[in-house]
Amino acid sequence: MKKQDAESAFRALTLIGIVSQLSEAALTRRLEDGLSAAGFRVLNHFVVRSLERQSPSSLANAFQVTKGAMTNTLSRLEALGYVRVESDPQDGRGKIARLTRSGHAARSRAIAAIAPDLSHLLSKVSGPEFASALPFLEKLKDVLDAARD
Repeated sequence: MKKQDAESAFRALTLIGIVSQLSEAALTRRLEDGLSAAGFRVLNHFVVRSLERQSPSSLANAFQVTKGAMTNTLSRLEALGYVRVESDPQDGRGKIARLTRSGHAARSRAIAAIAPDLSHLLSKVSGPEFASALPFLEKLKDVLDAARD
């Protein structure tokens, strides 16, 4: 491994972390009362992956959090009416979470709420610039995701 390559990789990962913090803070400011960034990510996960149902354990694994943390997030979302947590009919001891229509609508409202931020961002960083970053970011995500299993 070349020292310069390692330094570049570390710098890139540091910048990605900073971008993550800044974008999450901006998102949090726009979310409706009661919906956290963690909750939004769960709602978004269901929609982006076209999931009808998922176990709390699977969600915890997907988000790399403890089952207790995911159970807490799901409880908050359930209290808002955005998910429904019920017994798993295939495993009486297990639970499954389902996105509700209200949860789908809350995700849509959140995306609409961040539209001004995206518009401002796109006035400074072009769509093609974002598009050109996607292959690298997808590859990086895939490599990091494979390494965790």
